[in-house]
Amino acid sequence: MTRGRASSHITFHRRLNGWSADHNNWNEKLYPYWEDGDARWENCWKGGKVLASLTSDSPALVGSNVTFSVNLKFPRCQKEDNDSNIVYDRNCKNRSLDYSDLSDQYVYNWTQWIDDCDGQNCTHNSSHNVFPDGRPFPHHRDWRRRNFVYMFHTLGQYYQKTGGSSAIVSINTTNITLGSHIMEVSVYRRGFQSYVPVTTTSAVYVVTDTIPLYVTMTQKNDRNTSDHIFIKDIPIIFEVHVHDPSHYLNHSVVSYHWNFGDGSGSFVFSDSVSMHTYTLVGNFSLNLTVEAIIPAPCGPVTPPPPSPTFPALTTKVPPNVTTPRFDSLMELPTGEGPAEGCHITRYGQYQSSLSIAEGILGINIIQMTSIQGAAAQIENSMVDFVVTCQGSLPTDACTIIADPTCQVLQNEACDPVDITDQCLLTIRRAFNESGTYCVNITLGDATSLALTSTLISIGGAAGSFSRTAEGVLIACGFLVLFAAVLTFFLYKRYKEYKPINWNMGQAASTEGLNVYFNRFKAVLFPANNEKDPLLKNKLGII
Repeated sequence: MTRGRASSHITFHRRLNGWSADHNNWNEKLYPYWEDGDARWENCWKGGKVLASLTSDSPALVGSNVTFSVNLKFPRCQKEDNDSNIVYDRNCKNRSLDYSDLSDQYVYNWTQWIDDCDGQNCTHNSSHNVFPDGRPFPHHRDWRRRNFVYMFHTLGQYYQKTGGSSAIVSINTTNITLGSHIMEVSVYRRGFQSYVPVTTTSAVYVVTDTIPLYVTMTQKNDRNTSDHIFIKDIPIIFEVHVHDPSHYLNHSVVSYHWNFGDGSGSFVFSDSVSMHTYTLVGNFSLNLTVEAIIPAPCGPVTPPPPSPTFPALTTKVPPNVTTPRFDSLMELPTGEGPAEGCHITRYGQYQSSLSIAEGILGINIIQMTSIQGAAAQIENSMVDFVVTCQGSLPTDACTIIADPTCQVLQNEACDPVDITDQCLLTIRRAFNESGTYCVNITLGDATSLALTSTLISIGGAAGSFSRTAEGVLIACGFLVLFAAVLTFFLYKRYKEYKPINWNMGQAASTEGLNVYFNRFKAVLFPANNEKDPLLKNKLGII
C-alpha cells in the first residue's frame, strides 16, 4: 500500500486470490507507519522488544499452495494467557525481579480494556474495528482474543488478518512468477485509541516448476549413512520424499524412473520406495527422474487482464536471490500449460554419486564356552564366544551386555581386532553375577558394522529353573506309576488269564514302544551330561 507516498515505479503482477493491490489508501491515524530507526520503536512494547519469526513451507511447485507462519516472541518473562492477554510469567526469574510478588500480573490486559472502554472512542468499537484500508474486521466468536493485526505483503499486493500471537496465511502459486520472492509482515497490537506497530519481519520463498524432492538411502550393516559409501552384495533401500505439503500431487499419477549406474538398466516404479543391490566394487552415478501427471482443466487457459500495482515498501533483496521482474502480464513465465489430454506433466530430478566397497555381510556365534573355575567363583564367570563372519575382515569388536529384554545396558566393551586371513575370533567376557543376560556382539570395519545377539544364562538362574521343573516332572511320574499299578491290580482281579500269542510283528512294535518310552524318559529325567550351548536363539547354559 502507498500509505500516502508516491511510488517511483510501476510493476505488473497477476492478482493473487483474496489479496488486494497496493494502490488502496492507508489510514495512518489508526495505523501509524514508522520508518526504520524511528525512536518510537523503542517504546512500542512494555518491558522490551517483540520479535517475529516468519517461516514458509517453500519451495512450492507452481500450482500448489505455499503457507506462511508468523509467531511472536515476547520479551523475557512475558507470555500469552488463555484470554490472549499478555502477562508476566510467575515462575520466571529475571535477575533480581521476582514476578510472583507483582501486584499487577498483566503487561497488557486487553480484556479489561474492552470492558472499560464501552461507549468510548476505543479500538474495539465498530468504527475502529477496521483494517488499515478501512475494511471491517471479519466476525469471529473469539474476537476478544484477536488483539494483533497482521499485514502480509508480496508481489505488490497485501493481505490483512487479525489474530493472537501467531498467524498463518496460504497462497496459491498458479499466478506467481517462477523464482524467488519476498514476503513481508507488519504486526500491530491493540492500543487504546489506535493500533501500535510492534514488529516487522520478512522471508524469501521460492516457486518452481520442478518437483522438489530428496532421497534417503539406508542399508543393513552400513556404518555411516551420510557418507554415501555402501556395502557390496547387501540391498540398499532408496526412499523418495516429494516435498508437497499442500498435497497438490495427491490426485496425480506419479512414477519413479531409476538408473543405478551399474549397467543393470533402467527401472520404473510406482512406489516411492525401491531396493537395489550392487554386486561390484567401485563408484557409480545414481539418477532418478520423478514424473507427475497432474489433472488440469481442458481447453486453453485465459489469463486475467493485467493490473498495475504500486509497491509501498522498498525491499532489500539478499545478494544471492534473484527476483525476476516483467513489464507486462503476458511476459510472466508460468511453466508448462495444460497439455492435450487435460493434464500437466511435471518432473523432478535427483542425482548422486555412490561408492560401493567390501564390507562385513554377516556374523554368527558358533560356540559359547564357560571357563569358570570353582563353584564359589560364579560371581566372576568368564565366557568365551567363538564368532565367525562373512565378507571383509573386521578391525574392531564390541560386546554389549544387557538385561534379558535387551533394553537395560549393564556393560559395554570394545577391542581392536587383528586378523589377516580368516574371520574367526574368540571374545572373552566376564559376568559379575548369576542370571540371564542379553549379549550383543558387533564386528566392524571402516565401512560396515554387523551385529548378532544371543541370550545366555549364568550360574544359578538356569539351575533353579531346572530343579523346579524336575520336581514337577518327578511328581507327575509318581502319579503315572501309581495309576499303572492300580490298573494292573484291577485287571488281575476282574479279568481271566489268556495266553499271549507272541509273533515278530508284535515284538517289533513293542521294541519301538520301548525306544519311544526311553526317549520320553530321557526328556523328563535328563542325565547330568554336558549341555549343548550352540543352539541359535536358545539359552546358552554355562
